[in-house]
Amino acid sequence: MKALIALEDGTVFEGKGYGVHGEKEGEIVFNTSMTGYQEIMTDPSYKGQIVTMTYPLIGNYGVNDDDVESDGPKVEGFIVKELSKIASNFRATDDLLNYFERHNILAIEDVDTRALTKHLRARGVMKGIISTVDLDRESLVGKAKASRGIIGVDLVKEVTCKSSYVFGGGDGGLRCVVVDFGVKMNILRMLKKAGCHVTVVPADERAENILAMKPHGILLSNGPGDPEGLPYAIEEIRKLIGIIPIFGICLGQQLLGLAFGGKTYKLKFGHRGANQPNKETSTGKVYITSENHGFAVDVGSITKEPVRVTHINLNDNTVEGIEHTVYPVFSVQFHPEASPGPHDAYGLFEKFKGMMEDYRKGQDA
Repeated sequence: MKALIALEDGTVFEGKGYGVHGEKEGEIVFNTSMTGYQEIMTDPSYKGQIVTMTYPLIGNYGVNDDDVESDGPKVEGFIVKELSKIASNFRATDDLLNYFERHNILAIEDVDTRALTKHLRARGVMKGIISTVDLDRESLVGKAKASRGIIGVDLVKEVTCKSSYVFGGGDGGLRCVVVDFGVKMNILRMLKKAGCHVTVVPADERAENILAMKPHGILLSNGPGDPEGLPYAIEEIRKLIGIIPIFGICLGQQLLGLAFGGKTYKLKFGHRGANQPNKETSTGKVYITSENHGFAVDVGSITKEPVRVTHINLNDNTVEGIEHTVYPVFSVQFHPEASPGPHDAYGLFEKFKGMMEDYRKGQDA
């Protein structure tokens, strides 16, 4: 069936629709990863977004029940050049077309994804509509302009857990509380691997309730949307700084920057892919990282707390890591759990583990 992609600037692309027959709105973004489409679709950070894959052939290794980052797909829609109708992999339990249909995902193929990506790189990511029901170009562009977008919108409330839970059983000597702004499953797996008892709490959990659990560390997770749309989270994080070790990932870093009294800003087209180069400022070592974010911390705006930059993105020199020079608090903008992506930054979980161990020793002394 015919489908259209309409951007708020009036540009329209054509394609063929798969999955559900309907219409979806969202911010149109692109991801440069060659693999990992199932992890991408189920990453809660993509809530509110329609993802364009730049790699031309998507779906050739099918889908399975293990390569998921949440309880189901969170993308608003999916755009590809060519959708593989054949799944060939020993781990595959289904093909991508059936996956779209089963999870009510509106997907569009036969799109000039190179032209679409170049347009977004030149103009910046923007609001858009994908549709198989309304094929009137002028109508769709009008809908795209009128759609809600993500600026100032709290998308976290749509993906955070409804109540606290313990992940992966009660074993593990270090108690870690994860504030769920849209946490990826592999972050929780990595914490368990580091020897943690992991308790996940909703995004709006009060600081005093978190501290009452007597954790040895707190992880602020990734998540979708504009960090400035979460004033309640910023206020609670501010109460935790200086009391307990904190590790922030992606949105977690942005919220930490705001809690430090700084500002965030929207990137032109964001960083979404599995091959982002990041330099560690203290050693000069370059990590290849997996990333998915559209906002960044303006570290120059942090004037009330002693914070240093630990990582810089070598593509555009944006801040990718910060650390408090007095308190055991640090964060990164990329994804050290690397799912999908390289494993260069796994060591950051060991760094966090060391901070928690030091804190536990201090508590026991």
